[in-house]
Amino acid sequence: MTMPVPFDSELRTFSTALRDEMGVMSLDRLADVRAEDAAEVPDLEELRRGGRFAVGERSVPGLAGNPEVALLICEPAGATGPRPVIYYTHGGGMFSGDHCLGLDPMLDMAEQFGAVLVSVGYRLAPEHPHPAPIDDVYAGLLWTAAHAVELGLDPARIVIAGASAGGGLTAALALTVRDKGGPRPLGQLLMCPMLDDRGESASMRQMDGHDFWDRGWNGFGWSALLGSARGGPDVPAYAAPARATDLSGLPPAHIEVGSAESLRDEAVDYAHRIWRAGGEAELHVWSGGFHVFEVIVPDARISVAARQARHSFLDRLLAGRP
Repeated sequence: MTMPVPFDSELRTFSTALRDEMGVMSLDRLADVRAEDAAEVPDLEELRRGGRFAVGERSVPGLAGNPEVALLICEPAGATGPRPVIYYTHGGGMFSGDHCLGLDPMLDMAEQFGAVLVSVGYRLAPEHPHPAPIDDVYAGLLWTAAHAVELGLDPARIVIAGASAGGGLTAALALTVRDKGGPRPLGQLLMCPMLDDRGESASMRQMDGHDFWDRGWNGFGWSALLGSARGGPDVPAYAAPARATDLSGLPPAHIEVGSAESLRDEAVDYAHRIWRAGGEAELHVWSGGFHVFEVIVPDARISVAARQARHSFLDRLLAGRP
C-alpha cells in the first residue's frame, strides 16, 4: 500500500482537524453544508475593506434560455484608465459555495495590480447539472467583455481564475472560449483545480482518508454535476477538462496544487499536456500542501510562497501591457 505524502509541519494540525470535522459527504448532508457556507458569506461592507474597494452587484443575461447570472464587481479605489480584470469562479465542489466567499486572496491581488475583481455566481449541482455551471460562467465572461468600456475595463487584459471546483470551471472556460468564441483571456490561474471526473489517479488513491478533500467528497461533486455519466465515455471536456484531447491554443496557465492532496496528479498531468501541445504552463506543486491550504492557513510559509508565485505570474503576464 502506497504511503501518503506527509503534510507540511505548519499544516498538519489543520489537516487533521478538517478531516475529522468534514467526515463523509452524502446527499443527506448537502443542505447543512450549504448552510455552513452561507453563514460565512461576508456582507458588501466587509468586501469594501474600509473604502479601499467600490463593490457592487449585477444580474446579467445568461446564455439563451438560461436565467440571469450574478456578478460581484470589486474595483480598487483610485484606479484610472482601462483596468485589467481578474474574473474569478468560486469553489465548493460544484454543489456549494458562493461568489462572495473566499475572496481575500483575489482582493489582495486586485489591489496590488490595480485590477477589477469580477466574481461570478453559477447554478449549483445536483439541481443544476452540467452544462448549467459552465454556461453561467461563460455568460458572465461574455457580458463582462462586452461591457468593458462602460465599466472602465480592458477586455484584452482579462485573467480568468478559480480554485477547486472553480479552478476546473476556469479551465473549462478557457476551452469554451477557444472553441465557441469570446474574449481570449490573457491568462488562466488554476488553483488546486478539479479537472477529472474519473477519480483514478495515484494521488486520489494515495491521499484518500488523509487529505480532507478525498475520493468521497470529490466523487460526490462529480456525481452531482454529471449524474450517471460520471466516469463514462461521454463526459465532455467542458464539464471535466481532463477529458480534452486537444489542449493547444489556450492562454498561459498558472497551475498550483499541493503535493499532499488528492487532486495533485490530475493538475500535474494537465500542465504536462499543455506543454506537449506547445502551450505555456507554469506548474507549482507545494510540498506538503493539502487542498486549498493557502486559504485555510494563509500565514503558513508555503501559503505565503504560493501567493508570491501567483503574484509573480500575474506581474509577468501584465508586463509591457498598457
